[in-house]
Amino acid sequence: MPILDRLTSGIMTAKRLQAVAGRGGASIGVPGDSGERNVMLVDHSARVCGAAGCTSGWMKPWKNRSRPVFEEEWGCSSRCLGTMVAAAVRREMGGASEDGDASPHRHRVPLGLVLLAQGWITHPQLQQALASQREAGNGRIGSWLARTAGLQEDRITRGLGVQWNCPVLNLEGFSPRAMALVMPKRFVAEFGLVPLRIAGQSILYLAFQETSQPAAALALEQMGGFKVESGLLAATQMEQARKKLLEAESVPVRIRLMPDRDSLSEAVLKLLEQRQPVASRLVRMHQYYWMRMWMEEGALTSRGSVPRSVEDMEDHIFMIS
Repeated sequence: MPILDRLTSGIMTAKRLQAVAGRGGASIGVPGDSGERNVMLVDHSARVCGAAGCTSGWMKPWKNRSRPVFEEEWGCSSRCLGTMVAAAVRREMGGASEDGDASPHRHRVPLGLVLLAQGWITHPQLQQALASQREAGNGRIGSWLARTAGLQEDRITRGLGVQWNCPVLNLEGFSPRAMALVMPKRFVAEFGLVPLRIAGQSILYLAFQETSQPAAALALEQMGGFKVESGLLAATQMEQARKKLLEAESVPVRIRLMPDRDSLSEAVLKLLEQRQPVASRLVRMHQYYWMRMWMEEGALTSRGSVPRSVEDMEDHIFMIS
């Protein structure tokens, strides 16, 4: 077959794969597998350049098309790869606000009134807790009700669930060793988020204690490739889970401060060219720009994009001054 025909055939094969598998590859079920696992089949030789406007990628049959891969796309040159990275950085910078919450603010019924309506406290108990809170000048009303009225923790958590209109979660099925691979420890420590478990290979249950963080949940969806269901976790259980996660082994991470957007794009491009990952992705988590790289095919799993272990994985966190 003439080389031009082979190249044309490769391009058409790539486009068919993209149409079927949504820019990545085709997925097939594995017979006899107990966990509804899918394996991604990617024809690396059929990849075409992912940069918008590129017309020369198909003319480079000698190029290794298995790496570097950025957000399911391969760049045929440093210029094309830089175009893809710059577009991703613009996308992330133009998304969430500085506090990371992309959802509009919604006024919520105060927790004290929720607990009062449930009949779990009396009006005098609420007034006493509010007075103590004002006098101290700090603390949340749930904590003051526990101190002054002896309100049980599970009722405070259930009241918060009513206030936020979200489920109350528990530690059933929680594996610190597996969940420590979901995201960098810095996010666990700083944002009070705890990934609890992955159900059905596609749903990640994410716990928070008092404040929902939809933008953080969206970032995890984009990074992991699964749906995130957020819910409340009681304070005692949250502290227990956070402690175990922070003690578990996690993906190695490097944190860097960048002066501006262009420097961030240059740093990401340099990493891709130097490290040559088989997969990588960039998302924004509040004020941080989180880049995860899978260095070898064996690091990829069917559980969204959660790695099998820390081996052949790298996390990079960027901040813009």
